Amino acid sequence: MPAIENTLILTLGAEPPARLDKALAAVVPEEANLSRSRLGKLIESGSVMRVSDGIVVKKLKTQGFEGEDWRVILPVAVPLTAEPQNIPVEIVHEDDDLIVVNKPAGMVVHPAPGSEDGTLVNALLFHCADTLSGIGGAKRPGIVHRIDKDTSGLIVVAKSDAAHHGLAAQFANHSIDRTYVAFCITAPSAADPRLRGLSGVTFETGGVLRVATNIERHRTDRKRMAVSAHSGRHAITRARVIKNYAGRAAWVECWLETGRTHQIRLHMSHIGHGLIGDPVYGTRRKVKLTGLNTIDASVISEFNRQALHAARLGFVHPINGKKVYFESDFPLDMRALEASLQNMKI
Repeated sequence: MPAIENTLILTLGAEPPARLDKALAAVVPEEANLSRSRLGKLIESGSVMRVSDGIVVKKLKTQGFEGEDWRVILPVAVPLTAEPQNIPVEIVHEDDDLIVVNKPAGMVVHPAPGSEDGTLVNALLFHCADTLSGIGGAKRPGIVHRIDKDTSGLIVVAKSDAAHHGLAAQFANHSIDRTYVAFCITAPSAADPRLRGLSGVTFETGGVLRVATNIERHRTDRKRMAVSAHSGRHAITRARVIKNYAGRAAWVECWLETGRTHQIRLHMSHIGHGLIGDPVYGTRRKVKLTGLNTIDASVISEFNRQALHAARLGFVHPINGKKVYFESDFPLDMRALEASLQNMKI
């Protein structure tokens, strides 16, 4: 399995798995540090080709055969160019190995085109000086998960290499406890026959709504995600109504079993209960404002981000092995929104 610059040639073994990502994962050398999910992304991005005929495949379910050679092109890592910036951040917890931050809405987690500075990484480079893991070389130093720019709430960042590996493993095996709170349009109900008829939607004990679908990048709008029947990555969200505002809106609590891009926002929109203020997935329906005073109506109709907050985060500390939990209350804008929603009448 020779490596040519940023290319790997992988030869499939005897009786390879039916899916190409699994077949490649079975023979990839350990030192390449390529997980099955990473190989899947490379396939979908057009970075994998069959050597015998030069055909690039993008479908994970492509069948490979024993003895076939496959070329995997690995993108060159982009060195971190972010500069430390004295940006105030709310620290919920910090020790020698990790830091938990209550990220405000409007802050991007990691520098990217169009958001080169003012990010959480810029702030942590200043706050933690040179103690974050991987600073100076890795593209995502210490970042093991992200939340959207306009989602507020808790995020954990590693400060040591050992913590980085330990946290990444927990996110990979879905053992992290992540609870979000959100305000959605109308109220999901187990009594709704429309919901019960949707593929992938079930109700569990206590009225907990379970949404299980595949999620992939939207075919025409690369900034959006989409529910897919036959491709993409499996995603599971659970939700429970905490408070019903006259049937016009609801406060819901959501748990992530998986952590796909825009997962909660997309799943809530998919079931017809998009989040208030969501500019991407929540624009089809609006909250009915009949009977509200001008102030409350304005607070609700002009809420200018998805009403989503990462409220609780629990994990096993990767160094001392203890289970730790952290909580964050609603930010001010969501408190104001909840106050206005309470004034709704049937």
